[in-house]
Amino acid sequence: MASSILSVGGFSSMVLLLPMASLQLPAISISPLPANNQALLISPFTGQLASYRRSDLYLFSTVTSRRKFLKVPGIRAESSVKREPMVPPYNVLITGSTKGIGYALAKEFLKAGDNVIICSRSTERVESAVRNLKGEFGEQHVWGTICDVREGKDVRDLVAFAQDKLKYIDIWINNAGSNAYSFKPLAETSDDDLIEVVTTNTLGLMICCREAIKMMLNQSRGGHIFNIDGAGSDGRPTPRFAAYGATKRSVVHLTKSLQAELQMQDVRNVIVHNLSPGMVTTDLLMSGANTKQAKFFINVLAEPAEVVAEYLVPSIRSIPTNGSMKPTYIRFLTGFKAYSQIFSRLAFGARRNRYLLED
Repeated sequence: MASSILSVGGFSSMVLLLPMASLQLPAISISPLPANNQALLISPFTGQLASYRRSDLYLFSTVTSRRKFLKVPGIRAESSVKREPMVPPYNVLITGSTKGIGYALAKEFLKAGDNVIICSRSTERVESAVRNLKGEFGEQHVWGTICDVREGKDVRDLVAFAQDKLKYIDIWINNAGSNAYSFKPLAETSDDDLIEVVTTNTLGLMICCREAIKMMLNQSRGGHIFNIDGAGSDGRPTPRFAAYGATKRSVVHLTKSLQAELQMQDVRNVIVHNLSPGMVTTDLLMSGANTKQAKFFINVLAEPAEVVAEYLVPSIRSIPTNGSMKPTYIRFLTGFKAYSQIFSRLAFGARRNRYLLED
């Protein structure tokens, strides 16, 4: 048994190398590793035991003071694409952006002088949104197309559309999401509603991340992907919309997994981030405001999409502006802000009846 340093995509961590044999640990039974595996390692990302193939790792020996690099096929030491500095104006793509927070984000990026591509499943909504945005910001800064994020072909067509109009995308925001406008116990939820929620929020997000990464890997400027979370992403229960909460919890896990994958592959020009708008007074949120508890929290914590976007866009733009290539989690409604507003309401009656009359 020996200790070494494991380096995955530039991330180093002390790990424990375990012999290739059956191990019996408390509550864990590990079978012998296949012959082409070298060792069981304590994952630097999860802290749990995991098996790694030789092609996945760089191992640096610590037996001597001088580290000896062991060449391992299958992993590149440097990104094959030489990075160019990312400077404004930025090219931005936002899914689900013909209304709500997506539309508000598009407007803020346009106000900052960026170029924006919007999309939606609805041809009518895309045409209306593009017409309004072009009227306000000019013909040469905004484009729109239909896209159902649940369909791989649609997302690939979206990428082709973006490359045709703008050549490359600096910032890709995965905002498309659905609750099927349904707020009821899971036992009363229809098959169609469950399929709508899961395929849009989980499958759609995976497809969009996959295609965005593939596109950005070949961009000399690289790119930043932002996955928008929602209620349930912190692990707290979401009664009456359990399926939605479960899919939003998966957003955080997917983002972390993609960050780890890109590090393991030593990809340095594509970064995946989380983006949290908090409670936004969209049609989706307000359609469920029919209980005393829902009205309380909407009045106390929710903000209009325009207010949220005005805060988030400068924070998003600052990442490429500063040349940062580290994953971030940008939050509008922080825990401190939420508890402060709840305290103000309970202590002083602040924010009562802001949007909805409470009983």
